[in-house]
Amino acid sequence: MAQHFNITSELTQELLAAGDGVTVSGISLTNIHATNNCTADLYIEKKLTGKFYLLKGVELPVGVSLMYENVKFSNKSGEFGLYVKLNKSATETPAVDIILQ
Repeated sequence: MAQHFNITSELTQELLAAGDGVTVSGISLTNIHATNNCTADLYIEKKLTGKFYLLKGVELPVGVSLMYENVKFSNKSGEFGLYVKLNKSATETPAVDIILQ
């Protein structure tokens, strides 16, 4: 079952917490902002171990979807959480739709 997130702000947000028991096979990011590109980082993190970036500093043009397929990510108890960080453009706040499959 797909999970949908709509994020509007310059922030780092946890999409899946460690222990949620969710298996992800694909990720879609879409810039839904009206006028500006935004950049995004997408990473998994395990406490005391560090971050592994799936995407780092990727620029998303307006209205464009980025599909990340064949991810094979599972966050069993004590394993990794999934996070997204959006970066503000010079003049506007980013807005991104994220779908986890």
